[in-house]
Amino acid sequence: GDLAPLNVKITPNTMSCEHSSGGTCINEDGGFATRFFGALAQLALQLFVADADPTASSPQEARAISLLLLTTSVLSVTAAHFVNKDWHLWRDLKLALESIFDAVPDISSEVDLPPLRLPDEGRNGDDDEPRKSGSTPSLAFKTPLLIDDANPTVLQCYSPASLEKLGTVPNLSAEQVSDLALRSKSAQRSWRTTTFAQRRRVLRTLQKYVVSHIDEICHLCARDSGKTQVDALLGEILTTCEKIRTLLHHGETWLEPSRRDVNPMMMHKRAYVEYVPLGVLGIIAPWNYPFHNMLNHVLSGIFSGNGVVTKCSEHTSWSSVYFHSICRAALEVNGHDPELVQLCTGVAETGKALVECSHVDKIFFTGSPNVGRHVMRGAAPHLKPVVLELGGKDAMVFCDDVKLKDVIPWAMRGCFQNCGQNCCGVERLFVYESIVKDFITAIAEKVRNLRQGCPLSENWVDCGAMVMDAQCTLIQELVDDAVAKGAEVHCGGKRNTSNGGQFYEPTLLSGVTTDMRIWKEEVFGPIMCVITVPRDSDETCVQMVNDCPFGLGSSVYSASTSRALAIGSHFNTGMFTANDFGVNYLIQSLPFGGVKESGFGRFAGPEGLRSCCLERSMVVDRIPGVKTSIPGPIDYPMNTKQGMGFGKGLIKLFYGDSLLVKVKGILDLIRNDDLRVSPKEVLQL
Repeated sequence: GDLAPLNVKITPNTMSCEHSSGGTCINEDGGFATRFFGALAQLALQLFVADADPTASSPQEARAISLLLLTTSVLSVTAAHFVNKDWHLWRDLKLALESIFDAVPDISSEVDLPPLRLPDEGRNGDDDEPRKSGSTPSLAFKTPLLIDDANPTVLQCYSPASLEKLGTVPNLSAEQVSDLALRSKSAQRSWRTTTFAQRRRVLRTLQKYVVSHIDEICHLCARDSGKTQVDALLGEILTTCEKIRTLLHHGETWLEPSRRDVNPMMMHKRAYVEYVPLGVLGIIAPWNYPFHNMLNHVLSGIFSGNGVVTKCSEHTSWSSVYFHSICRAALEVNGHDPELVQLCTGVAETGKALVECSHVDKIFFTGSPNVGRHVMRGAAPHLKPVVLELGGKDAMVFCDDVKLKDVIPWAMRGCFQNCGQNCCGVERLFVYESIVKDFITAIAEKVRNLRQGCPLSENWVDCGAMVMDAQCTLIQELVDDAVAKGAEVHCGGKRNTSNGGQFYEPTLLSGVTTDMRIWKEEVFGPIMCVITVPRDSDETCVQMVNDCPFGLGSSVYSASTSRALAIGSHFNTGMFTANDFGVNYLIQSLPFGGVKESGFGRFAGPEGLRSCCLERSMVVDRIPGVKTSIPGPIDYPMNTKQGMGFGKGLIKLFYGDSLLVKVKGILDLIRNDDLRVSPKEVLQL
């Protein structure tokens, strides 16, 4: 009919349609169904009819339009599901309904975080001028000691940016570590029986808290590790939220039993792999990202049904205590035992005790190759599996066809994110010979103008502090060695003593060659090492990148994506990105890890989640009543001649490369039958 002059009016009790000719139709009952179909019809008409105010002429027409819209939507979704085989339609629908109808609790009142501190001297306003490095007098300082000889059972916590004392935490003994692991083991017995929906509810509770307390968490990270709040936002909050989202969306699918093919001889069997919780995971976390490193393995550990005991770094223990309390609160508020997750604070002996603890079933370690070897030695007598993520010297390559204005921001972010204290940070910047001079000229001023200071006392801060003072000493040794062997420092190259904390100036170093320590040793600091690729040779570039004991991540920038992929395919690294940096870890469906001195094993992705489990192979009967029996010729007591003949016939039947060989195999089976095996059994085989 003519829909243009119709006006649909929906009220709580009636639905009326007024036509320009004066006719009116009214549905007096105006029930839910009528209102529902009327609303859907109005939506459909507004979406697909070009008239200014399209309306349905009657309730019957509204119902028809609504059913058409619903049918079209269902068919569209179903078609998309079959086109995209990776889209798990029913899973997504279940998760959507779960998030809508199963509201998670707010644990804000359960977590007692320190109050936010306002920046000093009113320097947090948008109109503040940035203070450049070296604009204040040099301040003398003395690095505080972690352990006070007068009280060795307590660990001192201080801010690396301001050197203020933050508090103390226990320096746990081996006995105390064992007790915490035993508590986790006890709680895990009931936790392993929880459903995935229950585990998702805990993760959603954590997600809700994190999203509503971004400022507080970034503030704690900045105080305890000296990083800028933006670095905390990107490296701590963003990655953790994506980790939770990925587990919520894919975790159950990744841990579902995995079907495996069977061979023709076993066609009456069904084979699959199931992923069973290991028990208690021991985590030794580093100091560069205290919030994310605390939650990273806790999230995957508890989602896979395990208990988790974390040994945090002695350098970021103060904030780790608060972050740990968030995990416990999320468990407790949802009716689960918070003892499932435990935190160990202390120095190296505490970590050693965790590795050797009989209640811990697997170790995940992130740190240096040297300490990683100690972890392996500690785990070896117990035949305890370990996953080692041991850092790297990631390469970033700029080919001769790039536009400098486009790649310079990536070089800055890659080298100076988190003040260079980044496992997958860029430590070697390979620039093709034809553009290297222009690159250095363009980027030197940017590095020189980076602003460094206490991240909580100023608004204009690009680089924060170094978590460990000893790292500043190591960096200085590496820079001095490089300069002595011919490298050039364009800016930086020394400690920044103007801020009164543990700072090393952002540094640009060029002319780095293979005979320098900095070529092979991990820097883990704000140093941009520019290495020239001679003759713009892709082959030479590959050789130079692979001339390194580490192999974590890498990236290549080129105007041609195919060229970037071709170069990167020859890199001996665990991860590679074309024309981008750092996104591997933000895509949590990808496994994270490296080769050589960068360690082995993976976390993140299905590989990482399954590494928290025992991969158990399962075989069951496929058809009820059909079972495997032992043929007479190979049953005890055996006749060797008949047994060998029967076995050879079996092999010819199933593995012969021609029909004739297979027929001979059947004849051998019949010929070597001693009446203990019937023709029916032969046919069943």
